[in-house]
Amino acid sequence: MAKKGNRVQVILECTEHKTSGQAGTSRYITTKNKKNTPERIELKKFNPILKKVTVHKEIK
Repeated sequence: MAKKGNRVQVILECTEHKTSGQAGTSRYITTKNKKNTPERIELKKFNPILKKVTVHKEIK
């Protein structure tokens, strides 16, 4: 039987990569508790295409 809870998978996408004009995208998949954080999350993650740490925002 599957676990029931408030945790959902979310996709994080780089904000700086869109404006750079380079091909490809930097995305990460993570989980969050919808009850504790109902708003969209922002995390600093490494972007391998730009080769630096950038802000990644939740999409969808």
